[in-house]
Amino acid sequence: MKKKRAASRSRKAGLPPGALVHVGELRSAQTTLSSISYNAAECTEQVLSSSQFDAAFPGPHEYTWLDIRGLHDTALLSRLGKQFNLHPLILEDILNTEQRAKVEDYGNVLFCVMRMFAWDDASQTLESDQISLVLGRNFVLSFQERSTGVFEPVRERLRAAGTPLRNKSIDHLAHALIDSIVDRYFVVVESLDAAAAPVEDAVLAHPSPTVLRTINALRHEVQTIRRAITPLREVLMTLSRGESPYFGHDVRPYLRDVLDHTMHIQEGLESLRDVLGGALEIYLSSVSNRLNLEVRILAVLTTLFLPASLIAGIFGMNFQDMPWRDVHDGFWLAISLMAVTATVLATIFWRRKWLNARGE
Repeated sequence: MKKKRAASRSRKAGLPPGALVHVGELRSAQTTLSSISYNAAECTEQVLSSSQFDAAFPGPHEYTWLDIRGLHDTALLSRLGKQFNLHPLILEDILNTEQRAKVEDYGNVLFCVMRMFAWDDASQTLESDQISLVLGRNFVLSFQERSTGVFEPVRERLRAAGTPLRNKSIDHLAHALIDSIVDRYFVVVESLDAAAAPVEDAVLAHPSPTVLRTINALRHEVQTIRRAITPLREVLMTLSRGESPYFGHDVRPYLRDVLDHTMHIQEGLESLRDVLGGALEIYLSSVSNRLNLEVRILAVLTTLFLPASLIAGIFGMNFQDMPWRDVHDGFWLAISLMAVTATVLATIFWRRKWLNARGE
């Protein structure tokens, strides 16, 4: 995967700013567009092909939300940019799917980039997608790498007659989309916490290399989310302080609430990182302790056979006069001396619990 990303970046070498080149992994084979146009009284929803998207704006009602899934079609995004008068740098950032979270005011629109995460229980891996939002005076454009379902609750709220979201301005829709993205972080953190729970028990019961790989993998995923949540907090702080005219005073308290959610997420990640760090320390201590026990047992065994080697060495010296050399039972006396010495040493080691493999 890293080689593919490097190759994609190299394609932009020498190109002018704003050149439309897709950077990142291809997540969707085709581009789909869904449009929702609404006001307080009505809501019109339609799914468009790439040749029909011109009909999405202006919509038949006051506000329009156009959701684009699949970011590899540079020709389509170029047409979309002309339709909504988007700056070329916006389109370039949308196609570069490895952006960090940021917000930029281009005068006629407000552009936001965020990262969304999902936890795959089957493969025990973290999946990351970039979501870009463009907020205008009466429209919102959302760009996703693939269909993730993250915005489906927002669609349900727009479809329901009399919902508060239908009675408010377009910035409330933008807040709802941002809030849906941030809520996914809670789901991911809870999934990571559930995946880390058995690791704590395994590292105490049987600290195997498999457990170590699991710990390192989870630590990497936690670090990935931490790198994404920090710039996301900066984006929300910028929006909640009222630095952008696209979010009114009535929606800023809700943005501050989303900012508070990111703080809780960050605290959860810090707690999870401490748990995994503690598990890693326990693993290393267990491995070190087991190594010390094995070395101690080998040292004890060596000590047990050392007197026998000493006695055998003495009686193997090339002297003419040696004790027990002419004795009929000299051999058995030497063997008995070796056995008695080893037994005495083994008894001493056993009483001092040096022969206990568990080190207790």
